[in-house]
Amino acid sequence: MKNRCPWVTTDPLYIDYHDREWGVPLHDDRKLFEAIVLDGAQAGLSWFIILKKREAYRRAFDGFDIEKVARYGKRRVEALLADPGIVRNRLKIESAIVNAKRALEVQEEVGSLDRYFWGFVGGKTIKNSPRRLREIPTRSKESDALSKDLNGRGFKFVGTTICYALMQATGMVNDHTVDCFRYRARS
Repeated sequence: MKNRCPWVTTDPLYIDYHDREWGVPLHDDRKLFEAIVLDGAQAGLSWFIILKKREAYRRAFDGFDIEKVARYGKRRVEALLADPGIVRNRLKIESAIVNAKRALEVQEEVGSLDRYFWGFVGGKTIKNSPRRLREIPTRSKESDALSKDLNGRGFKFVGTTICYALMQATGMVNDHTVDCFRYRARS
């Protein structure tokens, strides 16, 4: 039996997410945009709720095609509000559209979301060594800086805790506990 981080439940979807995705360095702009949208949608909810809805989000948001999402108008917002597969919160839905527009601006300015996000960690994974769940932070100076910059650019639902979760999920930070089999895999 594999040792996993203590936050992982026995649900096969959660186990697969932990074992294959969480903490794996991500460099694809579309996937990074997906992470922004989903972490923002999670605000006030559990990650497991969003994880269960992720496929519905992918369908509803055109596979997180940044250019398409940036062009969504009022009619599309109303359709999304009627979609039971996603979190039907107007502010969160509208934030995805705003964030797509801002993401295009970042790509234009910096060249890619990948270069932009990874610049906050010096281009390499920050490796922490938590032994217990309570040792895993919910923010860092890097997530504070990312949140401040994103907010300054007009992004929505990008507080420092959301940014830290994004950094963990996309491998910018390795917060697997030291006894987790994924800890060494991310070294």
